[in-house]
Amino acid sequence: MSVYCKDIRFVGFALIFVAFFVLPGCKSPDKFKQQADEEVYKILNQKWKDSFGYKANYTVTDGEPNTLEVIKMIPPSGILSQSQAVAIATRYNRNYQNQKESLYLSALDLTLTRHDYARQWFGTVDAFYEASDGMETTPLDAEGGVNQQFLLGDGILIGAGLAVDWARFLTGDPQTSLGSVLSASLAAPLLGRGAGKAARENLTQAERNVLYNIRSFNRYRKTFVVSIISDYYRVLQERNRVEIQKASYKRLVDSTNQLRMEVEVGQRPAYDLAEAEQRLLSGEQNVVSAVQRYEQILDNFKITLALPTDIEVQLEPNELNILEAIGISRPDYSAEDAIQMALFWRLDLANAQDGLDDAERKLILAAEGLGPQVDFVATADVSSTGDTEMTRLRFHEGTYSMGITADLPLDRKAERNAYRESLITVRRQHRDYDEEIDGIKLQVRDAYRNLIQTAESYRIQKIGLELARKRVEVEKLSLQYGRGTVRLLLDSEDALVQAQDDVLGALVDHMIAKLSFFRDVGILRVQPDGMWEQAKP
Repeated sequence: MSVYCKDIRFVGFALIFVAFFVLPGCKSPDKFKQQADEEVYKILNQKWKDSFGYKANYTVTDGEPNTLEVIKMIPPSGILSQSQAVAIATRYNRNYQNQKESLYLSALDLTLTRHDYARQWFGTVDAFYEASDGMETTPLDAEGGVNQQFLLGDGILIGAGLAVDWARFLTGDPQTSLGSVLSASLAAPLLGRGAGKAARENLTQAERNVLYNIRSFNRYRKTFVVSIISDYYRVLQERNRVEIQKASYKRLVDSTNQLRMEVEVGQRPAYDLAEAEQRLLSGEQNVVSAVQRYEQILDNFKITLALPTDIEVQLEPNELNILEAIGISRPDYSAEDAIQMALFWRLDLANAQDGLDDAERKLILAAEGLGPQVDFVATADVSSTGDTEMTRLRFHEGTYSMGITADLPLDRKAERNAYRESLITVRRQHRDYDEEIDGIKLQVRDAYRNLIQTAESYRIQKIGLELARKRVEVEKLSLQYGRGTVRLLLDSEDALVQAQDDVLGALVDHMIAKLSFFRDVGILRVQPDGMWEQAKP
């Protein structure tokens, strides 16, 4: 055959191969991404249990969030309600996105582990053009097929594969026709743990790790939403401080003007006016400082929502009125009841419990690896008939083998160390689990006490506010009838400002304490839109 004909045949096969095998298998990156997303979200949907809470939007986004997209979430009025702020935070907050991506990646790792035990198609082609000492050749080798492993109970591992040789058939070589080879293997442990148990452990742990990450993500969502709502109220608290300081400054201006007129007509000594003017300057400085603190904490909150700091946005001031209408509340159950609920509901405790189970399971496997390993093994290789009949396998002419393999425990240094390490790991997990329980009990007790304390504080501060208001009125009347002093009036004004701030602070503290208590007990449920509700104990 001439060199030209050989080249033509080689090029022809290359075109056939590309047309029928390479091009159909070529997928765009977007197609691969879509397949990965479908498989990952299917896993997350299957493993998400109702006891974890509402199913969240855990879809990851590609690329950085568009600032304009975030800004569009702001109403035309520029005023964000609490629910809108939470919705923006759970959609665009950077750390929240990281948590969703970590959850996605854990499920993505599981897809690869599952793939190791699933049906795997393969295809390889090697084609070259070689010239040496006047000789020209086009060596070609191509093979395709499928492999799969099966994990059965008691550590039995079965492998099966079908390989097809079609290279020379495609090139028209009459010396070799299309053929196939079916191969199978079986390994069943008679003593020891067997390869199947070790392989199953990898898959088992990968499956459980995704479950742990789903629980951790739901626990994080509760903590995150509590922090967003807490920050929301803290911003409103700072804004209210500005209003309190402005109102106080206005009252100081009115009082100072009144004193100035009285001094001019000789009804008051000049030092009373001087003292009032000094206090007026302090009041003006308090307004400036309060505005600066409010703007700073508002800018920090904007960053939390992934908003640019230079955008004009405010929080809904009516939320404080709603909070005041809700008032205070105390749990209708004891701290011990709350602890028992937490031990049942807390997702992080469930992870600690399952982590202890993992350690004990691995200890059993490590102990089984110390003794002799005896396996029953069997293999089979069957090829097809000639004349391109790749589906007609010659089982009567196949190659079969079976027997027993034994690994005597003459050298078990690595297995010994693994077993000793597993023992220590189990003890550590027991300690960690016990410490987790103690920590949860302490958290719940602290949260319970804090809830009661903030409720009492709010009640006391409201009484103090009424007294402060009455004191201002009394000092005004006393000064008017010549029985009081300017200093007492100014001191009462300062006390009123502090009392107003303390009442709102106690109310906000109580709301945050309530959310934190529900979170620590585990009965705080985060809705898909990010808002919360209290689950029935």
